[in-house]
Amino acid sequence: MTRSAPTRRQLLFTAGSLLGSGLLGVRPTHAQGIPVAMQLSWLHSVQFGGSYIALRNGYWAEQGLDVTLLPGGPNAPVAPPLVAGQALLGRGAADYDAAAVAQGAPFRIIGVAMQKNPFCIASLPANPVHEPRDLLGKRLGMALINRPVLDALCALNGIDATAIEIVPTQYDAAPLLQGQADCLLCWATDLPVAMAVQGVDSVVMLMADHGYEIHAQTYIATEDSLAQRRDEIVKLLRGEARGWQDYRKDPAAAAALTVEMFPDLGLDPEAQRIQAERQLPLMFTDVTDAHGFGWFTDESVEANIRTLALLGQEVGPDLWDRSVLEEVHGN
Repeated sequence: MTRSAPTRRQLLFTAGSLLGSGLLGVRPTHAQGIPVAMQLSWLHSVQFGGSYIALRNGYWAEQGLDVTLLPGGPNAPVAPPLVAGQALLGRGAADYDAAAVAQGAPFRIIGVAMQKNPFCIASLPANPVHEPRDLLGKRLGMALINRPVLDALCALNGIDATAIEIVPTQYDAAPLLQGQADCLLCWATDLPVAMAVQGVDSVVMLMADHGYEIHAQTYIATEDSLAQRRDEIVKLLRGEARGWQDYRKDPAAAAALTVEMFPDLGLDPEAQRIQAERQLPLMFTDVTDAHGFGWFTDESVEANIRTLALLGQEVGPDLWDRSVLEEVHGN
């Protein structure tokens, strides 16, 4: 689920009056410093709330950076702006990053925002899926493009994937709510949130808790950028980490800021608040408590390599580079 931006225009805003659009980049008015852009993986939402806090609170400006946040979209990948030098960092995912490298992109994963992959199986309490074996005999609603994800989950848990009935769906909770499917393959931070806003409880089985380890919301940079603009990358990630630590302390405030910044997107305040809360356990773990935001371990890299192999992607540990995080966190 890597996503990218359809435009390069910038939206200016002041601290006292925040305006926004899902098709524009955001940066502070009259910003001074070295121009730096970060390419987000999807349209603006609280999914990137820590970045908005870093921008609003001046964490990057303090370090001499003039940061623009470029939103993503469904029709453009993250990779091109990085390769073209239009963005210094991108937000990706290990499977998409690996695919880009296989096609010749000179990328390295230098940080991981989501310690747990958000892919999940969502079901209703009356017919719950608590573990992979509960999928046997169920009707699973999913986009067919995600079939390799299901196959990998089944392989990791010794499940016969042919014993699961696949119901092709659009990315919508309606098939579950209308009884056309028993469960859905989706992100834990979107369709279950949409149901919660409607007052519908759901059971969420996080696939990461059952062996599906793919780093999500990775920070990626090109080898050239790491060699030539390393100091700016370190500063960018340092400000990013500060923003996300603030987010952790008050996710409701991050949701409110997101809605305020982007009024033209029609973001639902309650959905943003719930999503902000549900992201927390995906992003902050014992690993980040011990080492700092964005950290990843050798063990998690090995687990990613194993899962990527089940997706048909052969990668080595050199796709990941922890040295920038070591500078950011002084480790």
